[in-house]
Amino acid sequence: MTEPQQDWLNITADSRQIAREKEKARRLRRTQWWRNKLNQGVCHYCHKTFRPAELTMDHLVPLARGGKSSRANIVAACKACNNRKKYLTPVELLIDSTAEKKPEP
Repeated sequence: MTEPQQDWLNITADSRQIAREKEKARRLRRTQWWRNKLNQGVCHYCHKTFRPAELTMDHLVPLARGGKSSRANIVAACKACNNRKKYLTPVELLIDSTAEKKPEP
């Protein structure tokens, strides 16, 4: 990520907050809501179809960036997309993907 992008959004969470949110995520993994997400078999990012075992839980706004473990912030993602996204927010991911597609002069 370029330096200017880091300047405009620098949200962090403390380790206690992250631990609480990870525990919430573990509880959500055991819900019917999450099983239904997995059974749909679609990655939120690439929209490809996968078996439930091939999908992971991803926080749209990462916990390390102040995100919460709530249904509104959690999506199913394939491992490749989840690894590519890392700690980026949705806006940063969009900026990065746009920059990759931009033709060089």
